[in-house]
Amino acid sequence: MKFGINLINNGPGVTPEVLTRRGQHAEDIGLDLVMISDHVAITEDVAELYPAPFYDPLVTLAFLAGHTSRIELGTTVLVVPYRHPLLLARMTASLDQLSGGRLVLGVGLGWAREEYAALGVDHAQRAAITDEYLAVLKATWTSPLVSYEGEFVRFTDVRAEPLPHRKPHIPLWVGGQTGPALRRVARFGDVWHPLHLTVEQIRQGARELAELAEEAGRAAPAVAPRLKVRLTDYPVNGAGRVAGSGTLDQIRADLHALEDLGVAAVVFDTYDPDAVGTAQENDLKTIELLAEHVVDLTGGTIR
Repeated sequence: MKFGINLINNGPGVTPEVLTRRGQHAEDIGLDLVMISDHVAITEDVAELYPAPFYDPLVTLAFLAGHTSRIELGTTVLVVPYRHPLLLARMTASLDQLSGGRLVLGVGLGWAREEYAALGVDHAQRAAITDEYLAVLKATWTSPLVSYEGEFVRFTDVRAEPLPHRKPHIPLWVGGQTGPALRRVARFGDVWHPLHLTVEQIRQGARELAELAEEAGRAAPAVAPRLKVRLTDYPVNGAGRVAGSGTLDQIRADLHALEDLGVAAVVFDTYDPDAVGTAQENDLKTIELLAEHVVDLTGGTIR
């Protein structure tokens, strides 16, 4: 199992120096992935949860690529409708080439209505836009000359090079857990990347996804959830407890259960909007506790 971290790229105290230090630390302690979040327009609905400054994910990952050598660099998740797919294809393929094939693109629909409005994108059409943009993205990653005729995108004979370093293309992690989202994963995704679910929800989603992928004539995508890590001194009980919350023993049990499901990777998410001023410090302490008591990061095993 691979282990990663949601590197906090926004809020008070986040600077280029902090991002460099945290990215290098993640690599040094043996993490496999460092992944960051996406917002483009920090409208009031976004700022309420993710205050400025907010560093652009693709620019930040390119910056981190120059300060690391091994760790994979990803998004969790990039909001697809915010960027024209030709622009996104060019940026991601270039980043994958320049990093030596280390990019992982996690994608989703986003939720912020005010941000959508600020960018002039129809929030109500975001699912349809995402599906079409993902089709364009995969076509542009895999062919040096691309044409496309769709509802939202139309172009003819566009040169797409450089193509990604990785073949057949950059790993595409698709988020979401609704029925339409799982159909999107089955159609486009290499990996299902759900956020903040219970172990049972992940188990049920993986079972449904395997059936949808078979109907689509594709192999079942791998599973790599992002776990909302909230450490407590006492057990957190109840059927609604999300994986990753509770005591160290509970988190260890969650990871063993996910390992039994064949989960390929886990991204630890320590972000707490109620502690943005100390988020970086808390993030470091949490990961060190997990590395000491729950997971062997260098071996990819659970203690």
